[in-house]
Amino acid sequence: MTIKVTMHAVEPGDLETQSKDLVAENIEQLKTLFPSAFTEGKVDFDVLRELLGDAVEGGEEKFGLTWFGKREARRMALKPSTATLLPRPEESVDWDTTQNVVIEGDNLEVLKLLQKSYANKVKLIYIDPPYNTGKDFIYPDKFQDTIQNYLELTGQAGSDGGRLSSNSDTSGRYHSAWLDMMYPRLMLARNLLSKDGVLVISIDEREYANLRAMCAEIYGEENLVGTVVWKNSTDNNPSRIATEHEYLLFVARDSGSLEKVWKSSVSDVRDMVVKAGEAIIEESSDPAEMREKYSRWFRENKGEMWPLDRYKYIDEGGVYTGSQSVHNPGKEGYRYDVLHPRTGKPCKQPLMGYRFPEATMQRLLEEGRILFGEDEAKIIELKVYASEYQEKLSSVLELDGRLGAYELRDDFPDFGRVFSNPKPVRLLLNFFPHILKRDGDILLDFFAGSGSSARAIQELNSRDAVQRRFILVQLPEKLDSAVAEGREALKLCRQLGRREVISSVTVERIRRGADKAAGVLGYAGTRIFSLADSGLLRWDTSRPDVEQQTLDLIDNVREDRAEEDVLFELLLNQGLDLASMVEVRDFAGNRVYSTGAGLLFACLPSAGSITRGNAEEIAKGIIAWRDELEPDGDVTAFFKDVAFVDDVAKANLIAILDQHAPSFVVKSL
Repeated sequence: MTIKVTMHAVEPGDLETQSKDLVAENIEQLKTLFPSAFTEGKVDFDVLRELLGDAVEGGEEKFGLTWFGKREARRMALKPSTATLLPRPEESVDWDTTQNVVIEGDNLEVLKLLQKSYANKVKLIYIDPPYNTGKDFIYPDKFQDTIQNYLELTGQAGSDGGRLSSNSDTSGRYHSAWLDMMYPRLMLARNLLSKDGVLVISIDEREYANLRAMCAEIYGEENLVGTVVWKNSTDNNPSRIATEHEYLLFVARDSGSLEKVWKSSVSDVRDMVVKAGEAIIEESSDPAEMREKYSRWFRENKGEMWPLDRYKYIDEGGVYTGSQSVHNPGKEGYRYDVLHPRTGKPCKQPLMGYRFPEATMQRLLEEGRILFGEDEAKIIELKVYASEYQEKLSSVLELDGRLGAYELRDDFPDFGRVFSNPKPVRLLLNFFPHILKRDGDILLDFFAGSGSSARAIQELNSRDAVQRRFILVQLPEKLDSAVAEGREALKLCRQLGRREVISSVTVERIRRGADKAAGVLGYAGTRIFSLADSGLLRWDTSRPDVEQQTLDLIDNVREDRAEEDVLFELLLNQGLDLASMVEVRDFAGNRVYSTGAGLLFACLPSAGSITRGNAEEIAKGIIAWRDELEPDGDVTAFFKDVAFVDDVAKANLIAILDQHAPSFVVKSL
């Protein structure tokens, strides 16, 4: 069988010019399931209703979440994007080796662009969207042209840019505006999750009920895994009910594909520590020998013991540590004296008193579960054995919400708070390890904010040597000098010579986290991309100057786009990973790129660079390179149409590819 290589010109609507067409994909899936419901390429809904039987909901009264604008929000999710992502290696860290990605841009457009490359590949999506407090900023999506809307918001087209408008609680569309923003983004996010993937959303009581109902509609009621209550503060001035918590809503792509029990690698560490302690206790003749042997074992294995590396002690009950869980959290607790066994004086009490009543404390003392310091100046601790360590994901988490600010200060010690209300990395470490366990597992956060999710991945990877990846998306919104955090962030950006936008601070925090993990993480760096309109010019039917437009489109690539910019637009629209390695070779004075492990080649030189004399060398160079890489799949090669000096040069190159590599798909721009 002979396969003839031909060169196809890339036209508007081709996969190289836009994101995945989700409507067309849905129709194809429906056609596969119910071919008889299609007549002349159209859906026959009467036949479809008959095939579905009683499963079809009829009538106007239906159970569900409804608001004005929902239909347009759904349509927005289904409209393909013609935008692209520009690589910014000069702002990146370890561009050539990292597997992490940070994207500056409107997350709705970015989610559309990620559909081909990351469909069914993301293990965990964590987002911390605006809580709709009346002071939050809601993305004012325009249903007609979202990339133009983004360019105007960020000052790249027809606008000076600026801050997004707040969604005031006096607005008649207070809830609707928030739902309009979230609905299309959650629709697109579902496609990216792997079958055993999980979506986790931080939210408070204002929109929790609406968010849960929206997720039930998009993901299915059966895939609502549960809700974790995060007790993060103490409300000393309650109006009626003291609000001291937020929520983490867990949603599965397919709950049937999840593990029956969520266990992290901590289970293996706990078992290792407990077994080591039991063996040492059994073979030791006295407490001193037992302590000496465990101390030696601890030093030799400390690097593998996180998060149990505080379990430094041993007695006849096993390996243990001291815990501050005698402290009462938040409000005033019990007050009584606990006498130091050596000095006989009352020990220093915790700031808010003891957590237990005096009778419980007396029982713990009798059981030997209380640890004392050298004298009464040290607050007592509770002895906790490694065998008692609970690594389950509880429905209630108690963690001081101010920890996020403390962690941020540690990353930016020379500045004040550069973000308001950053999520604590320690909060995320409570559930990230239960879901992200294997090398290559991907976290996506498309409301990146302070970058806490990336810092959590960096922290996890440095602790257990598993190479997890992250993809973060953040709008480059202008920093606000009217608030303290904005002024500190502006000071940081000016000192570093960075653009004065929120995403610059996000990227800098991730960069500093990578510096801390240097030499430990294989994926410590970050590739930076920015959202922009396409570099491939299209015919505009609305322009009256047909002759001028014809001249403009002699070269179908914008003048301000470098070869690497065009390469990554092609890579993205071909569905390749944004972290794919790119190699460059020179054939007959022309640079040729290969990426996707040999699935994509591109030769994008200036006009007239491919001649009758060098076409053969270029073609044979690409063929030999393809054979060397042995790609697993169909190979596509792109050439700029204006790069050929004439049709003879183009025909020569195609003929050589046809002779030596008939399976090549060759396209011109």
